[in-house]
Formats: sequence, structure tokens, C-alpha cells
Amino acid sequence: MDFQTCKTLGGVGAILLLIGCLSSVSPAVGFLGLVGIILVLIALNGFADYYKEKGIFNNALYGIIIFIVGFVVTIAVVVYMLVDFLTSLGIDLGDWQSFQTIDWTSVMTPDKIMNLVGSGIIALVILFIFSILGAYFLKRSLDLLAAKTEVKLFGTTGLILLIGAVLTIILIGFILIFVAIILLIVAFFSIKTPTSTPAPSATPEASKPPMQNP
Repeated sequence: MDFQTCKTLGGVGAILLLIGCLSSVSPAVGFLGLVGIILVLIALNGFADYYKEKGIFNNALYGIIIFIVGFVVTIAVVVYMLVDFLTSLGIDLGDWQSFQTIDWTSVMTPDKIMNLVGSGIIALVILFIFSILGAYFLKRSLDLLAAKTEVKLFGTTGLILLIGAVLTIILIGFILIFVAIILLIVAFFSIKTPTSTPAPSATPEASKPPMQNP
């Protein structure tokens, strides 16, 4: 894959990722975000090969995997806690009629409500921890890309993304993540196509001085 293709795929992927942030509008929009992530990863893999720096791709891949694992684990925890909560109320999950006949005002005691709120907080903490870890690895990837391309905006994007992940506990965190994606678009399209291919790093054997005959 040539350099210009990597640059284009990265920019287009970041645009689709930005559109994917509006997934609440339509499931199809959310699918575009998934395609955007894949395109960005392909672009980063291309840059990693071009610059002979595997960390550009590997760190990004680790970050995405951590995000996915965190989301799956959070959903599993939420489902488990919700089933446990409904069962504690005496609801038969296999009988839909039990939902209609139960007297919610009598079963939803303060302690039951507190248990439900506590379960929700636990799920959010799990997602919060995984989000920070994922953002950390993405920042490492973007820092490496910034050093290789000399586009410092990649480093800024990674920093804002990490800060946004930390601040997702409040609304401003999601706004910062949205801003980080916009900066990622600009950063990809700001990369200047090099005029020459970077020289491969010297191997230990090649760096040794030639042996002299006695």
C-alpha cells in the first residue's frame, strides 16, 4: 500500500468515525463508524510498514481491542445484574405476564433501588477503566505517528483523546473525544507525502566495522 493511499484511508476512516458518533440517529450510521475504525487501522498498519515502526499499528490495535472488550464486559455485567435484580423481585423471566401483574410500587423498596443504582455505578466504573486503558494505547500510537510524520497534531489528538476518556465521567469528556476525532481528520490530511522512502534501520551486523586482515 502506497503512502498516499494510507493518508486517504486514514482521513476517510476518521470522517466515517466522526459520523459514527451520531449512531443514535440510525443503526446504519453506527455501522459507518465501525467501517471508519477499520479504515483507520488499515491506514495505521500501512504507516507502520512504511516507517518500519510496528508500534504505530500495534498500540492502536491494542487500544481498539481494549475498548471492545470493555464494552462487551460492561454489557455482560449489566445483563447479569439486571437478571439478578428482577429475580430478586420474584419475577419469572420466562413468563411475560409476571411483568404486568407485579405491583412495582410495593416491590421497589429503597434498598432495592439503591442496589440497582449501585449495580449501574459498578458497570460504569468498569467501562470507565477500560476506556482509559484503550485511550492510553491509542495515544501511544498517535505519538509515534506524530514523531514519524512530523505532524504534531497527532500527538495533540492523542492527548485530548486520553483526557476525554478520563473525563467521560462528566459530559465534557464526550465533547473532548468528539473534538479529538475532528483533529484526527485534520491530522491525516495534513501529512505531507515524502519525496523518498525512509532508510531501513541498520542491523547489528551491518553496523559493525569491517574486519581488517592481520
